[in-house]
Amino acid sequence: MADLCQFAVLAAMSDCRKPAQARVMFLSVFELFKIGIGPSSSHTVGPMVAARRYLNRLDREKFTGMARLRASLHGSLAFTGKGHGTDRAIILGLAGETPEDIDPDRVEAILAEVADRQWIETPGGTRLAFNPATDIHFDFGPPLPGHANGMIFYVDDAGGKEIDHKNYYSVGGGFVQSEGEHAEAVSPEAVDAPRHRPVPFPFVNAADMLRMGRESGLSIAQMRRANEWTRYGDALTQKLDRIWHEMDACMKRGLSRKGQLPGGLKVKRRAADILDKLLAERGNNAINAHQVMDWIGVYAMAVNEENAAGGKVVTAPTNGAAGVVPAVMRYYLDHCQGADQDGVRTFLLASSAIGTIIKHNASISGAEVGCQGEVGSASAMAAAGLCAALGGTNEQVENAAEIALEHHLGMTCDPVGGLVQVPCIERNAFGAVKAVAAASLALRGDGTHFVPLDSCIETMRQTGLDMSARYKETSTGGLAVNVVEC
Repeated sequence: MADLCQFAVLAAMSDCRKPAQARVMFLSVFELFKIGIGPSSSHTVGPMVAARRYLNRLDREKFTGMARLRASLHGSLAFTGKGHGTDRAIILGLAGETPEDIDPDRVEAILAEVADRQWIETPGGTRLAFNPATDIHFDFGPPLPGHANGMIFYVDDAGGKEIDHKNYYSVGGGFVQSEGEHAEAVSPEAVDAPRHRPVPFPFVNAADMLRMGRESGLSIAQMRRANEWTRYGDALTQKLDRIWHEMDACMKRGLSRKGQLPGGLKVKRRAADILDKLLAERGNNAINAHQVMDWIGVYAMAVNEENAAGGKVVTAPTNGAAGVVPAVMRYYLDHCQGADQDGVRTFLLASSAIGTIIKHNASISGAEVGCQGEVGSASAMAAAGLCAALGGTNEQVENAAEIALEHHLGMTCDPVGGLVQVPCIERNAFGAVKAVAAASLALRGDGTHFVPLDSCIETMRQTGLDMSARYKETSTGGLAVNVVEC
């Protein structure tokens, strides 16, 4: 891997004449892989972030006569908000909690405290009346025009007259945009100073990425590391290791816990039982070689069972698809010869490059394009990461991502009961298996292939536009209406 000093030189020599769009769209690996809580990045993490943003707005604008705060949920946030815990997430955000720092074991106590006292306080100390039972409204009418995941926060005076309101959209993966930011297609982080720093390799699509790799002689992971180094410097390796640590810790929790998942569907946790059977079968020569797929599957299921239970997870790139990337990384470490921690870092960097391209040119939101944007994107990212960690060329890495994404095209998002359980948990297992298969196919070739990744991403975007809203995280079609909830 190229020396970090080389990355500093590359950053300094970065061509500042690159298109502004390329610089603004730069998303860090730590924006795609964010530490939060389950069950949903768009329905839980995003609303929690939006609630905190609105409180900060109230302090910043210093409106006169503020007395009560309320919120309304629209589109997918209304239709599946109860199952995804959206109202709970808003309460937690208004209580001052953040997705990264919240203790999942304290959630119920915080919710009970707010319900009992019926007020919240801005960071600046302004106290506002807020009754969680009446001041969060689920609006089942038409969605807000900007995105399927819309919410509005209001502040009223003592007489009930509205003083201010602000629209926010949770656009997938925990990313939140205000109405103005969404209209400009710019993430709120895009106005942060670090993002305005030019990066040495500002690729916006796969074609750019491959071209820059050929011109520089660097791998995708090395280019990504050079970009990240401009922001994080010597802290980069430690931050990458923390992301894997949190992923692995989540997986271990999921592999150790049994019982039913919350939400009313009475779905049983299966990962721990499957692990017990796999461990008991070790050393049995009669076991088929394809048992490795069971290991990949159980890794993914463990993560998503934790997510469904509201535990701490890492968006990858969403909560609903959080099991795919860590499952394939665990497969890499446990089942691939020569695997090491440096390979894990290469995996994260390469996979985040693919996730950034997908998010920039299509979507990672199930409410916007269906599950092809969640598990499909995660599978493409995992395939690329594994291929890179195993020494694949840039062309092979791009090929691996394309294969995985292509075979998720058209996948709907139809969670039963609005819960991230059925079919979501098993779907992560299959996304992980597909990712390994895609990486293997790509490594068997020389990187040349018929369908470019960029074309596949555009196809996913168009397919999402054509997909009925009933199949995009509203629980009004598909399995969500054809399975009796028991």
